[in-house]
Order: sequence, then structure tokens, then C-alpha cells
Amino acid sequence: MESAPRRRFRPRRAGSARYHDTARHMECVRPLLMSDPLTHFDSHGQAHMVDVSAKAETHRVARATGTIRMQPATWALIASGQAGKGDVIGIARIAAIQAAKRTSELIPLCHPLPLTRVSAEFTLDEAASAVHCTVQAETFGRTGVEMEALTAVQVGLLTIYDMCKAADRGMVMGDIRLLEKQGGKSGHWVAT
Repeated sequence: MESAPRRRFRPRRAGSARYHDTARHMECVRPLLMSDPLTHFDSHGQAHMVDVSAKAETHRVARATGTIRMQPATWALIASGQAGKGDVIGIARIAAIQAAKRTSELIPLCHPLPLTRVSAEFTLDEAASAVHCTVQAETFGRTGVEMEALTAVQVGLLTIYDMCKAADRGMVMGDIRLLEKQGGKSGHWVAT
């Protein structure tokens, strides 16, 4: 299979229409960055890792979920354990847990956390020809584990895609979201 030629990055030149559009956009965005509660930006709009040293160490929990939809025949392969690469759900579970542990290596401004617990549950939904993944991540620390739970869900679903793509390249992942978080100054939050 021949790959498409790579396009070279070309900086926008002053005077070009695209340059002015970008400059105009940044004039509008910069005040928002400085006044909004986007904690990963400093007062000059530059990205930085948030200082959490003054935060209290508390038990923190986050639950996230997501779904992968597929053809009924693909769902049947997973449910029967007959997928060519092996135990799809078992391997997706391990991948999700590993992803939670490595989140700070994937998300640039995410703090590395000593996770105390990660569970990944997969539910087979025959009526929708789907697999639902729910991950709960926990730590005792100064910052939350929402990113770890969300990353774990996505990687668990990606693993299902990888293991079944020979049978169904049209699988769709979606509905990935935070369900609940506990701990820290903001307390308990539940999705509505």
C-alpha cells in the first residue's frame, strides 16, 4: 500500500490572509485564556504544569465510561471468545489498566500519580451490538484521577478495535465521558 506524500509544515507569513486570521483569532482568545479558570495556562497564556504542592492529599476517585459499536457478527465473535487474536475482553481490560498507569506519559501536562486501584469493567450489549467500558481509578494524592480513568476507557476500546479490525473496520467508539469524581477541594461531582 502506497502512502500519501507528507506535507511540509509551512509557517504563515506576515501579510497572508491565513496569518491575519490566526492573529485576529489569538487577539480574541488571549483575554479568555487569562481570565478563564483554565489552570494549565499562566497569566501570559503559556501552557504550564499546575503546581499542586499546596493542595491537601485526599482519597480521589474517578469513574469514566465509553462504548464501541460494531457489526452484529463482530459482537458475536467477541461474545463467543472466537476472535482470532484471543480473549478480546481480557486483553482490553489489561490494556485499560496499563493506560491508566501511563497517562502522564501520554497527556503532556498530566501529573504522574501513584494509583492505588484501577478497575475496568466491560459489558456486552447484544441489542446495540456494542461493548461498554467503565473504569474506576483511585489514588491518595493532591490531584484528581479523571484523566487516568478517561485514558483507560479510550485505550480499552482501542484495544477492542485493534483485536477485531480484521473482521470489522467500521467499528465506532463514542460516548466517552466522566461519570463521577470524588475528593479534593471541589468535592463530589456526578454527571447529569
